[in-house]
Amino acid sequence: MTRNGISRLAIAAFAVAASASLAWGQAEPLRIGAINPYSGPLALYGDEVSRGYQLAIDEANAKGGVLGRKIELLRGDASSPPQGIATVEKMASQDKVEVFVGTYISAVSNAASDSALRYSKVYWDTNALAGDLTERGLPNFVRSGPYADSFAEVSVAAAKDVLAPALNKDIKTLTIWIEHEDSIFGTSIAELQKKLIEKLGGKVVGMGAHNFRAIDLTDSILRAKAAAPDLWMETGYVPDGSLLLRTMRDQGFKPPAIMMVATGDTFETLDALGKEYLEGIAVVGYPRPDQTEAYGPGAAAYLAAYKEKYNRDPIAPQSMTAYAGMQMLLEAIKAAGSTNMDELRAAAAKMDKPLKSYATGFGVKFDPKFQNTRAFPTLVQWQSGKVVTVYPKDAAQPDVKLVNVPRK
Repeated sequence: MTRNGISRLAIAAFAVAASASLAWGQAEPLRIGAINPYSGPLALYGDEVSRGYQLAIDEANAKGGVLGRKIELLRGDASSPPQGIATVEKMASQDKVEVFVGTYISAVSNAASDSALRYSKVYWDTNALAGDLTERGLPNFVRSGPYADSFAEVSVAAAKDVLAPALNKDIKTLTIWIEHEDSIFGTSIAELQKKLIEKLGGKVVGMGAHNFRAIDLTDSILRAKAAAPDLWMETGYVPDGSLLLRTMRDQGFKPPAIMMVATGDTFETLDALGKEYLEGIAVVGYPRPDQTEAYGPGAAAYLAAYKEKYNRDPIAPQSMTAYAGMQMLLEAIKAAGSTNMDELRAAAAKMDKPLKSYATGFGVKFDPKFQNTRAFPTLVQWQSGKVVTVYPKDAAQPDVKLVNVPRK
């Protein structure tokens, strides 16, 4: 002991902490560029994705950052492919961004990731869904979240296991209309849905494609109405999804079951349609924090952290998927000991965590094209003005049951 009662061990610990603090202050921050729409009609969701990133970064910084460096998130506004290219170029050349993450819009991810490759920067995508993104085989691209195939697979499985039985039908006697927005995002999901449904013996009675910026989708609804399907499935963004549902209501089109894919489970849809109309509509979407803790360990803690930082409930479920994706990225950077493109991808290739390792229920294991094979959406349903998880069964709370299918 020293004369004033302070142990030499305590003094040494203080010195180490002071040295670490000094190193933190001297080290250049690790800057991560988040490419998303922060203006325009989809800005709300670009913001929400980046809120998830920031929560994961806050957690990491509270524990000393990564590689002894504080992490900073820089936002790069991009709502179109050309804007994505220009934003990446600026952030890589002027803002000292070392790694890029994104993206709410698949077409933006496609262009921005290619631009990032020119600067030898990893583009770690957490939220874009188009299958083509990994099929390109870009040497800088990694996708930690679910993608078109997993959304298509879960939507068809839910139609077979949940909605068909509720209609007292088998998938082989279920008639289905597939509607989708016409970019690589919606098209890739719809094409696989059709293939999977027909493989199971189901009948696709029609397919429709539309632009998500359209202001009138009456023709799309009238074509589907004429086909009289048991199940109407739609993949798109929030504006077109709400417009289609309003038009469906106005045209008196009442399919026994409705399934939205990728969007349709946020307050914007509730504000646009009202809880009475939405009652029973199913949505295949990003995992939500209402799922069981056994399925998504840390979901409750994520929700509490979100509420504390942003003083409200999450705006959309995309933020929790972004949160888990950023956690994976930081784990990979730590394992690589670097943000170098080749070293970081090599570290990602070795990641191996089982399902139910993250708040989303995801695990992590990348295939040769760097698509995470352990990331899946869930099926939720509108019930009394709220969205609740209903499938898989182990993700749903024990007291949750399907309602209003067939729709009244």
